[in-house]
Amino acid sequence: MSVIRQAELRDLPGIYRVCLQTGDSGEDATALFRDPDLLGHIYTGPYVVGEPDLAFVVADELGVGGYTLGTSDSDSFAAWEEAGWWPSLRRQYPRVDRSGAAAGDAEFHDAELIDLLFTPPSAPPALVADFPAEMHIDLAERMRGHGHGRALIEALIDRLRERHVPGLHLDVSSSNDNAIAFYMHLGFVELHRVDTSVFMGLRLK
Repeated sequence: MSVIRQAELRDLPGIYRVCLQTGDSGEDATALFRDPDLLGHIYTGPYVVGEPDLAFVVADELGVGGYTLGTSDSDSFAAWEEAGWWPSLRRQYPRVDRSGAAAGDAEFHDAELIDLLFTPPSAPPALVADFPAEMHIDLAERMRGHGHGRALIEALIDRLRERHVPGLHLDVSSSNDNAIAFYMHLGFVELHRVDTSVFMGLRLK
């Protein structure tokens, strides 16, 4: 039996695990990286620590099987990350020279993520002005097809509406057709494309 609840710090290992197991456009990315924590350090950890009241998980007897994480103000959150999240990780993971790594191997992919610790991903400023809230969601295979994704997103949206946030955005891989279709079904619209990213948004009021 699954339950949706607010995330807690003790959920971080499970959240990191789901992040890795869905990190290749929804598929398992475990084989792509040497360090299994890097994806979580970038895309999940700061949200659970920095804005825990906007972090929700779905869990069953096997542990955390999915999450939705967010922030109500991307710009303010980025400032918090710069002051309180990235510095220690930059010391732990100094930038490495990728020239000796074969494109596509684990060492190369790790180096790409380490670069993001120094130049964190962000949405276009014009988009954030109208859709300041940000969301990340992932579900393990066993949790899909049961309505958990919709329920997790609704929990986050309800909390954002309590804060009178005008809009919510997310970044999805352009190759993840299933996710794009799912978000469109929930009312999200495409706002911007750049490289392999599709930014989608939902007005909340």
